[in-house]
Amino acid sequence: MSQNNKAEPPSNIENRLRSLRLAKNFSQSSLADMAGITRQAVCAIEANQYLPTTAVALRLAAALDCRVEDLFSLVASGDVIEGDLLTEHFENRTDWSRVRVKVAKVGGRTVVRPVAGLGDVLNYTVPADGLILGVVSGSGRTGKLSARVRVQLLRDRRVIEQEIAVAGCDPAIFLAGEYLRRRRDASAVVGWTLGSGAAIEALKRGEVHIAGLHVVDPKSGESNLPYLRKHLAGSGFTVVTFASWEEGLMVQPGNPKHLRSVADVARKGIILVNREQGAGARSLLDQKLGEAGISGHQLNGYERLVGSHLEVARLVASGQADVGIGVRSVARLLGLDFLPLQEARYDLVVSTAYLTDHPSLAPFMDTIVSRQFRAEVEALGGYDTRDTGKLQTL
Repeated sequence: MSQNNKAEPPSNIENRLRSLRLAKNFSQSSLADMAGITRQAVCAIEANQYLPTTAVALRLAAALDCRVEDLFSLVASGDVIEGDLLTEHFENRTDWSRVRVKVAKVGGRTVVRPVAGLGDVLNYTVPADGLILGVVSGSGRTGKLSARVRVQLLRDRRVIEQEIAVAGCDPAIFLAGEYLRRRRDASAVVGWTLGSGAAIEALKRGEVHIAGLHVVDPKSGESNLPYLRKHLAGSGFTVVTFASWEEGLMVQPGNPKHLRSVADVARKGIILVNREQGAGARSLLDQKLGEAGISGHQLNGYERLVGSHLEVARLVASGQADVGIGVRSVARLLGLDFLPLQEARYDLVVSTAYLTDHPSLAPFMDTIVSRQFRAEVEALGGYDTRDTGKLQTL
C-alpha cells in the first residue's frame, strides 16, 4: 500500500460528534437509531477509537442536520497568527521567543497572554495554545507590556476560538470550566485573576469575554449594579449572577491575635496583607475602616498588596501576615478561621453580542445553572447559588 493510501490516525482528526450530539439533546442510542448504526459504534467514534466510513459519516451528518465537515475535519496545527500580547509580568524581558501563551479571540481581536500569568501551579497544568515566535511591533522592556506578536499555534485555531477568557477573582471559575468541558469536549474556560475594577476595565478594552466582580455599594448595600452604572457606559452588556458568597477577615487557626473586627486590625503588632485598589476585598476593608474612623495608613501592611484571595490566605496561613480580607471558601480551603463581615453577590458581566456570536458562552451559562455544578460550588463553603443564572438589570 502506498503512503498516500495509509489511513489517517484518529489524532489527526478533529472529532465534534459528541458536542454536536449533546447540542441537539440526542442520546447515543437515539442518534444511532437515526443513523442506522449501533450505539456501540457511536460510542467508539466519539472516543476516537473508530473512524467512520464515508457512508457512516454521511448518515451521522444527516441525522444531526449538518455537514460532514462540521463533524470531522483534519486538525490544523502549526498555523502562525498575530495577536496583541498583554502582560504585566516579565519586566525588562527583551527576548519573547518560545514563550508559552494562551490565545483568545475576543470579538474581532486576538489576545495573547503568557501561560505563566495563570500562576505557579496552573503554569504546569494548563496547556499552551501556542508559542511566541517574535515581537512584530511595540515594546515590552519595562512595565506593562503592549506589543503585537507572532504566535505559532499548537492547537487547531477553531478549538482555540471556542475558549472563554474570564477576568475576575473567584477561583470557582476553573470548576465551571471543567463542567463545561464535560458538556463540550473542545470548550475551555481560562480564568485570569484580576480584582473587580481591573476585570471590568479588561472587559471594556476587549481583552476578555467575561468580567466578574463583587463590589457592594456602601450607601445602598446593593451589589455591583451601582458600580457598573458608574463605570460601564452603554447598554450592550448582560449581567448574570454567578453566586453569592461571604466576605470577611481570614485569620490564623484559633485566631491567636483575638481579632473581632476591622478596627482590631489597627492594633499594634497586627500585620495585614491587603488587596489592590479596585478589588472588592479592598473596597470592603476601606469601607469598614472609614466607619471606624481609621486611616488605612495606620495599619501595618496596608501597602502590602497581593492579587487574589488565595494569595492573601497563603500569607496568613504561612504566618507572614495575621489577617486579610477574603472569602469563606478560600479560608476553609487553607484551614483558616473566618470572621464574616458581609454577604456579597458575585456577578458575571459579558458583552451581549458575545452571547450569540461566541460558540461556548451560551453553553457556559447553561453549565453554571445546572444542579450538579451548583451543588458542588456550595460544597466549597460560603457560597449561595439560589440566584445563580439570574439576570440583573443595569
